[in-house]
Amino acid sequence: MPVITALDTTLVRTLQNGGPDAHGQVPERTVSDGGGNPCRHCLRYIPEGAEMLILAHRPFPAAQPYAETGPIFLCAEECTRHESAEMPEIFTRSPDYLIKGYADDDRIVYGTGVVIGKDQLMAQAGKILADPRVRYIHIRSARNNCYQARIDRG
Repeated sequence: MPVITALDTTLVRTLQNGGPDAHGQVPERTVSDGGGNPCRHCLRYIPEGAEMLILAHRPFPAAQPYAETGPIFLCAEECTRHESAEMPEIFTRSPDYLIKGYADDDRIVYGTGVVIGKDQLMAQAGKILADPRVRYIHIRSARNNCYQARIDRG
């Protein structure tokens, strides 16, 4: 069964302690308005009034043409990492998501990208992971293309 994997805790703790983001900048600190700031570590919405970080993230091991970089949110305080087949809170509000498979070289496997309804997300991920060329899947916002989480084989 596919597993939804959040950002690595070591990376998140570095960012929460003022470490540089993908652009070499210190993450911005602000306060959540509670309107939809999904933490990419606990995969929960950051509550209204809670401190949060906004930063640039590249969910790839190295820069290359397919290594997209974009904005993400994190809880400013320590939170517990989500790594489970269970659907996390952040995937309950949007009606659909963009998912696409990546190969061992961290490049998109063409033909795997699809905007899929939240209720079909994990079933479609299983189909994509059945392709032996696919090592993992990214879940992204269908509207803004922001990185949300990763899906790995369980």
